[in-house]
Amino acid sequence: MSSLRSSLSLDRLGSVIAVLIGVALFASPFVIYRANRIVAGEWRMLADALPSSGAIGVMAVALGVALCAALVRAPLIRLAAAAIGLCAIFPAVGSSAAFVTPPGNTFARVSPSLGFWLLALAFALLAADALTRLRLGPWARLAALAVAAGAIALLLVSGAWNDLSLLKEYASRADTFWREAREHLWLAFGSMIAACLVGLPLGILGHRVRRLRNAILQVLNIVQTVPSIALFGILIAPLGYLAAHVPLAAALGIRGIGAAPAFIALFLYSLLPVVANTITGLKQVPAAVIDAARGMGLSARQRLWQVELPLALPVILTGIRIVLVQNLGLATVAALIGGGGFGTFVFQGIGQTAIDLVLLGAIPTVALSFAAAIILDAFIDLTRRGSP
Repeated sequence: MSSLRSSLSLDRLGSVIAVLIGVALFASPFVIYRANRIVAGEWRMLADALPSSGAIGVMAVALGVALCAALVRAPLIRLAAAAIGLCAIFPAVGSSAAFVTPPGNTFARVSPSLGFWLLALAFALLAADALTRLRLGPWARLAALAVAAGAIALLLVSGAWNDLSLLKEYASRADTFWREAREHLWLAFGSMIAACLVGLPLGILGHRVRRLRNAILQVLNIVQTVPSIALFGILIAPLGYLAAHVPLAAALGIRGIGAAPAFIALFLYSLLPVVANTITGLKQVPAAVIDAARGMGLSARQRLWQVELPLALPVILTGIRIVLVQNLGLATVAALIGGGGFGTFVFQGIGQTAIDLVLLGAIPTVALSFAAAIILDAFIDLTRRGSP
């Protein structure tokens, strides 16, 4: 009797997911139709956004996923249900754009609406819950990320989303998009690498010389508390003066606005996590291990490179993970001072009240941050497993 009750009991998270799916299907529009890219849109429910057979099919799949989420606890079954749900709604929203748009109309815009986003959120939550219950190792998590990235790439290459407003915005700005993507990645990764080159020695110095430790951390804490917009503004005047009076600086592209102040600001924000985690990681190395290395005749430099840094690597990588995810997000703000990046589309879209242009910049930023977090988390786990 007790086993029967447990098998019929509702899963708490699954019940929430089922409610989200119900709201998405019966109380939220699936897409928004606009006569052009900036006018107010008309909501279309799922039944009106697809042919009857397609709408019924999507509803049947979504309701089946809701039942599975609420009643089934087996992780593999939950993961399979989530995957089926995602494979149903992503092509469906592309098909709805072609179905809703009048034939031959090149000005109309169709965008995913609340119902689609709620379904995507519900299925993603179910997939994440299933993956958490499976307790995948680092290589399995990387494989899952690769599968998800491949599925999204296949969807985009197939042309299933070409009629959506988001892809139309991309089509008219493809060259600009990839140029800003390179700029965004350069700002985020370049500032992270520069922070590692400076922050790791500072962290080692702070660990070795206790008198300097508090001074270094206090200065970096002060920098971290300055809002990003304010820091960008503070850097405009000195860099502008430098560009005006030092020809070499101007030749290198250093000026009051543009990529230079954005790069420097991201570099300054990156220092605290790198330095603090380097100090913390080195402090956590057991004294007995260091004494054993000293007894084996290793010099101070050998102990640092062969013993202390390898043992502190997981903590140091955690700081680098924080930096990279932080910089991928903060690089968006760099567009306000002409620094480029995906923020260019975000702020252009806000100025033009074009939500799809905002999403063209926001979605890649979120996707890059999410992927970077998963990849670095996996590397951190691998380094911890390799530690004695």
